[in-house]
Amino acid sequence: MNSSQIRSSFIDFFKDKGHKFVPSSPLVPLGDKSLLFANAGMNQFKDIFLGLAGSDCSRVVNSQKCLRVSGKHNDLEEVGKDTYHHTFFEMLGNWSFDDYFKAETIEWAWQLLTEVWKINPDCLWATFFEGDKANGLPRDDQAAELWAKLTKIPAERILPFGRKDNFWEMGPVGPCGPCSEIHIDLGPGSCDKQNDPNHKCEVNSGCSRFVELWNLVFIQYNRTEDNQFIPLKAKYIDTGAGLERIAAVLQNKKSNYDTDLFSPIIARLSEMSGHKYTSELNNKTDNAFRVIADHIRTLVFAIADGATPSNEGRGYVIRRILRRAARFGRELGLKEPFLYKLSSTVVDMMGEAFGEIKERNDYVSSVIESEEVGFGRTLEKGIDIFTSAAEQAEKRAAGNETQGTISGQDAFQLYDTYGFPLDLTELMAKERELKVDTKKFEELMAEQKNRARSAQKNSSIANLLGSVSLEITDDLQKYETDNCQTTVANIIDTSNKPGLVVDKISSDSKDGELGLVLKETCFYAESGGQVGDCGIIKSSSGEFAVETTEKFGQSIIHWGKIVNGSIAAGQKVSAAVDKNRSESQKNHTATHLLQWALQKIFGESIAQQGSMVCPDYLRFDFTCPKALSAEEIKKVENLVREKIAEDLPVTCSTLAKSEAEKLGAMALFGEKYGDEVRVVAIGADDENKISEAFSKEFCGGTHIDRTGSIGNFKIIKEESISAGVRRITALTGSALSDYFTKQSEIIAQLSQTLKVPAESLPERIEKLLNDLKAEKKRAKSSSGNAQDETMAEAKSALEKCEVLGKTSIVTVHLSAASIEQARTAIDMLKKKAESAAIVLGFAEAEKVTLLCAVTDDLIKTGLKAGDIIKQIAPIVDGRGGGRPQMAQAGGKEPEKIDDALTEAAKIIKEKLANK
Repeated sequence: MNSSQIRSSFIDFFKDKGHKFVPSSPLVPLGDKSLLFANAGMNQFKDIFLGLAGSDCSRVVNSQKCLRVSGKHNDLEEVGKDTYHHTFFEMLGNWSFDDYFKAETIEWAWQLLTEVWKINPDCLWATFFEGDKANGLPRDDQAAELWAKLTKIPAERILPFGRKDNFWEMGPVGPCGPCSEIHIDLGPGSCDKQNDPNHKCEVNSGCSRFVELWNLVFIQYNRTEDNQFIPLKAKYIDTGAGLERIAAVLQNKKSNYDTDLFSPIIARLSEMSGHKYTSELNNKTDNAFRVIADHIRTLVFAIADGATPSNEGRGYVIRRILRRAARFGRELGLKEPFLYKLSSTVVDMMGEAFGEIKERNDYVSSVIESEEVGFGRTLEKGIDIFTSAAEQAEKRAAGNETQGTISGQDAFQLYDTYGFPLDLTELMAKERELKVDTKKFEELMAEQKNRARSAQKNSSIANLLGSVSLEITDDLQKYETDNCQTTVANIIDTSNKPGLVVDKISSDSKDGELGLVLKETCFYAESGGQVGDCGIIKSSSGEFAVETTEKFGQSIIHWGKIVNGSIAAGQKVSAAVDKNRSESQKNHTATHLLQWALQKIFGESIAQQGSMVCPDYLRFDFTCPKALSAEEIKKVENLVREKIAEDLPVTCSTLAKSEAEKLGAMALFGEKYGDEVRVVAIGADDENKISEAFSKEFCGGTHIDRTGSIGNFKIIKEESISAGVRRITALTGSALSDYFTKQSEIIAQLSQTLKVPAESLPERIEKLLNDLKAEKKRAKSSSGNAQDETMAEAKSALEKCEVLGKTSIVTVHLSAASIEQARTAIDMLKKKAESAAIVLGFAEAEKVTLLCAVTDDLIKTGLKAGDIIKQIAPIVDGRGGGRPQMAQAGGKEPEKIDDALTEAAKIIKEKLANK
C-alpha cells in the first residue's frame, strides 16, 4: 500500500464504524497561545476535552498535520541520526467524545492492524499503565485484561509501564489519563545499538528494533492546579498512529525515509547534488539526505499554514529549521539556494491530501528562496566566526600538550545566531584537530530552553479556569445594540484559588483579575482580530468597569475592576459598551475593503495572514513577495476611498456554510467554522442579493451599516514582518482626523522654523539635505586626509624604531589624530610587526591621549599594556589603565608627551632585557 492508500484505509475503516471525518487543522494553532505549533491530533478538539464546547458528533477520525520542534516534544536534534524521528509528521487518529471507551478502541485497533493491514500478530506488543501510588492513580488492569481477552497477544507481551510512557497529559492542568501503546518488533537485525554491550533490546529501550505504532489514550481524569486527579463525568478516547511509521511497516522498509513519503524528495535531492543515498546510519552524506528530506516537508506545510521565518516565536523555529537544512546541503555540495526547488516535489506527493500546499505553492517557494538567499550571507559570516573561534582555541593550546578547545560560548553563538548545529561545529573542529566544550554549550542550551519555557507558559483563561463550570452566555445582542439589561451569572476572582468562582466582589477586591459572566450580553468578545469591547456594567449596588471581553468556551467573560460598591451573582445589571466600539466597527469594515483593494490590484495571490482591529487603528498582514511602491499604496488608498464615498450598504447574514461558499464568500484559511457561518457582504442591499456584493467574507465581527460612515482612509505604514509577508497599518474615523490635525501642526511648526510658506517646505528641506550631504562629504574627505597622515607617521616610526631580538619598540608623537585613527594605526603596526610594544601619544583640544598595545607573545613574558600606561600617565598629569593587550590614558599636559614616550621606551626595554 502506498501512503495515500494507508491514509485512506485508516479513515475509511473508522468511517465504517460511525466516525465523521474532520480535516486536519493548520500547523499554526488559531486562538491557542499555549502552542507554537499543532503537535498532536487532539489539539483541535481541546475545547471539547476541557468541557468548553460540545461536538456535533460523538465519533471523529482524521489525519492531523503535526510539528514537534519545541517544549516537551522536540525531535529536531534527533532527525537524520536514526530512521524514525521527524519534525513534521501525520498523526492518524480516532476519537470518542463520551461514546465508546477502552474495549472498542482496543478491539478496533487490533482489527485494523492485523485483519485490514495484515500485520503479523506475533510481532505486536501492548503496554498499559502500571499505576502511580504517589498520585493516587490506579494500575490500568482493565486495559491489560482487554488486551488478553480481545486480541491474540499473550500475557508475556502485555507489559506495564509508568507515567513517563503510559500516562498522557495535555499539560500541567486539564484532561488526562492512562494510555495503552502498541509496539512492533522488527527483529534483532533492526537494532541500531548492537555495538553497545550494555544495551538490551526490549520495548521502550530506545532502539529501532521495537517501534511504537499506535497510542490509545483513555482520557478519564482532570488534573487540577494542586496536582489532584479528579475523575471526569465524561470519558474520551484520543488515539494517535504516525503515518510514517505505519508506512515503513506496511511497505516492508527498514527506514521511514525509504517509504514513498520521503523517497521522491531524496531522489530529487540526489539528482540535484550528484550524490547517492544508501540508507546507511552514521554516514554524514546519508544523514544530510534525511535531514533535508524531513525539513523540507516541515517548511512547506508550516509556511503554507501561516508560519514565516522571523526572529521570534514560531518564526524563529522555522528560520532555524530552514538554516539547518541549508547547512546540511553543504554536505552534498549544494552551496546555492536549493530548498525552494524541492517544495514542488512535496506538493506533487501530498497536494491531493492537503490542498492548501498546492494552492500556496508559489508563495511557499518564494519565501523559502528569499530566506535561503539571506542565509547564504549569514552562513559565510558564521564560518568566519568559527574560524576566529578555532584560531583562538589553537592559540590557547599553543605550547601545551592538551588539545585545543572551542569555547561553549562560541559554539552556542554559532548555533543560536548562525544556525550551526553542534554536530556541525564538532565536525569542523575535528578537521582542525580541536574539541568543543559541549558541557558549557549544553548549559547555555538549557538556559535558553528555560527562558523559552517561561515565555511560553500558558497564562490563558483555560489554564486558570480549566475545571470551572460557567454559564453559557447569549451574545447575539452584540450585533443589534450597545446596551442591554441582563443578569450576573458568574463572578470570577483569580486570587481566590482554587475556587476562582465567587458569590460577590466589591471595591475591596484588589488582588486578582476580576471577571463577570452575564446571562446575556451586548459586548463583543475578542475574536477574529477584533479586540474585545470595553464599557460599564452597573447594578443597584455597584459599578464594574469592563477593560476587555473574552470568550471562554460558550461563556463570555467581561474582565475589569470594581469602580465602586459591590456586585453579586444573580443581580440584575445594565451593560453598556464604550462609544469607541463604533471606531472599531469602522476599522473592521475598512479592513474588508482593504483586502478587496489589494486583491483587485495584485490578484488573489494576496492572502490574509492576520489582522488587528481596534478603535485606534487597523492592521492587516498579507502575503506579498515585495514591498509596495508609493504609487501602489496610493492606488490601494484610492480604491478604498472610492467605496467609502459611494456609501454602500453593509449586509450581514447567517447562512449554511456550503451556501456561503457557493456565493464566493472568502474564509480565513485555517479558521474553524461550524455548519452555519456569518457572512459580511459590502455592496448588497439585502440578504437576497449577497451574490451581487463585491466583497463577501466569513466574519463574526461587528460592522457599520454603510461604508460612508468610515469617513476617510489613510495608510500610514507599509512594512515587512517576515519573509513574504507584509503589514499595512491604516487609520479611519476620529483617529484619522486626529492624525491629520497633528500633521497640520507639524507642518505649521516647520514652516515657522524654516521661515517659508507650507507649499515651499519640500523644496527648502531638500536644499538643506543637499547642503548637509555636501558638508558630510567634505568632513569625510578631511578625515580621510588626517587618517592618511596618521598612518604615514606610524609607518615611519616603525621603520626607524629600535628592535630588540624580534620585538619592535614603537613610540611616536602623532601630530594630529583622533582616538579612532590612532587605534587604526595600532592595528596596522601590530600586523606589520611580528612582535611589538607600541605607545602612541597625541593632543586634541589641549587634552592628551596615550595609547599602548602589546602583542600576545610579549604578554607571556610579563609585559602588559595596562602596567606601562599606569606608569607613564602621571607624567602628563593623567591616569589610565586597560587590558594586557591594549590600554589607554588621558592627561592635561600636552607639552610632556615626549617625556612620557621616552619613559615608556625605557620601561619596555628594561622588561625585555629581564625576560
